Amino acid sequence: MSGLSIENLSMRFELPNGTHVQALEDVTLKIEPGELMSVLGPSGCGKTTLLNIIAGFLAPTDGRVVLNGHRVTGPDAERGMVFQQGALFEWMSVRENVGFGPSMKGMPAGEKKQIVDHLLDVVGLGDFKEKAVYELSGGMQQRVALARCLANDPDVILMDEPLGALDALTREKMQSLVLKLWKETGKTIILITHSVEEALLLGERLLVMAPRPGRIHREYRLPFAEMGVDADLREVKKHPEFAERREEILAMIWDMEEEIMGRVEVAQ
Repeated sequence: MSGLSIENLSMRFELPNGTHVQALEDVTLKIEPGELMSVLGPSGCGKTTLLNIIAGFLAPTDGRVVLNGHRVTGPDAERGMVFQQGALFEWMSVRENVGFGPSMKGMPAGEKKQIVDHLLDVVGLGDFKEKAVYELSGGMQQRVALARCLANDPDVILMDEPLGALDALTREKMQSLVLKLWKETGKTIILITHSVEEALLLGERLLVMAPRPGRIHREYRLPFAEMGVDADLREVKKHPEFAERREEILAMIWDMEEEIMGRVEVAQ
């Protein structure tokens, strides 16, 4: 069985005062190999918790995650993670960062060099191989993080708000790069974002999660990621359906945030 299955997943965090927080409740989802999926929802709806369970960083209270026919029980090279901040090794060069995974696998030096050089060319950093990480801009550091993730050849790439800290122009360039890598590598990509526009652009499949306890509220199948592979993303945003979906989802999340604020006011 190939692909990623999330089966009746629930996550409850026990608190020191004896109460608990139900972060996720009965989430079931099947993700086919090569799908590009974005996940949206109001703050605190369990988006990052879901991603961390898929990554193997957290064990769910109930349910399970199955990848390619076997159960996920911890971190593994099958799943690569790209964080909001690059989480790079500051004391290493760009080349050393990207080659870290292959080095840990004991890959021969010649093969590793070939892979690293190729990936740095793909992400547009071929001229920066020997630079220190701290010499790079935020956008360039995220390119290094993407290349480092790809160097491990994971089946699934998990992205937790990877572009959230970038300026608007750099963010748009990185969105185009994500689409290019998705199409060229055929990897399964799951991306968490707070930006409705980004979710529309980078999700051929888009999930909107409900407020805590996190559940799948609505799912969309969208054409914009495929359109954006070969088109200017600003042109994609002009598509009539893009504007329609954006307003629909913005209103949906706004209503959820209002519901959350109402709960807080009642509790007070």
